[in-house]
Amino acid sequence: MNAPRRAPRRRVDGVLLLDKPLGLTSNAALQSVRRLYNAAKAGHTGTLDPLASGLLPLCFGEATKFAGELLDADKEYVAQIRLGVTTNTADAEGEVLATHPVAVNAERVSAVLASFVGEIMQVPPMHSALKRDGKALYEYARQGIEVERQPRRVVIHELRMDRLEGDLLAITVACSKGTYIRTLAEDIGAALGCGAHLAGLRRTRIGRLALAQAVSPVQIEAAEGALRDALLAPVDTLLADLPRAELDATSAIRLGKGQPVRWNGQPGRFRAYHDGRFLGLCKLDAEGWLAPRRLVAEPL
Repeated sequence: MNAPRRAPRRRVDGVLLLDKPLGLTSNAALQSVRRLYNAAKAGHTGTLDPLASGLLPLCFGEATKFAGELLDADKEYVAQIRLGVTTNTADAEGEVLATHPVAVNAERVSAVLASFVGEIMQVPPMHSALKRDGKALYEYARQGIEVERQPRRVVIHELRMDRLEGDLLAITVACSKGTYIRTLAEDIGAALGCGAHLAGLRRTRIGRLALAQAVSPVQIEAAEGALRDALLAPVDTLLADLPRAELDATSAIRLGKGQPVRWNGQPGRFRAYHDGRFLGLCKLDAEGWLAPRRLVAEPL
């Protein structure tokens, strides 16, 4: 007997703010949700480690054109740091390298955390996806090879202690792109003199997008048909930080043909609309010409 045919994938346009559970890779989470929507095209806006949970925006259809917009956005995390234990990966999955007694108080921890706020230099961990000679660093690490890494500038906007109970420190950190929270946890432990590793991590914000807006896989599965589609945010959600340009019908047609149009405003990037419908991403030059950069297939 022939297996039943799968329904053809359908066009789905929008952004799903997923609360990714622990243990799943970002791609596994994406493919699982894509199957639920039977979506023709899908992608995510940057990975979240299996050891971490929290906000993972997923893009469908036309939204995939703008997935890169969040790569440079600031992020916020809630992290649990285990003091007194260092590991070879700086997280709970690694082998224990050393243990030390923990004798710190809230005042000492607060002072150390304050020293990390602002611009700091971080050495990327060996257990990371950064490439060296075309190969990810974690591949070298698995072979027992350590390669030299150049320190990178990152910015810690906010770093506060939420709780200190014995050897467990809970913090909230708001930071720039490229910040390794594992490395931050390890460096905090070193500054406290007892060592530490990252025991748990939850991403709570990317740019303006917050975990409070996200839905879990269970909620998506429970919703059906139109209710499931209603969980999707509009495509232009990923461009919410940009100013809006509302065009007349003639300008919208020209823009749709790839032609620049006149527009008054400060040079920079804009979200373009006609009659309230999203057209795409444009850039205004110093001469007042608004040129298309990435347009949706049809106004949304």
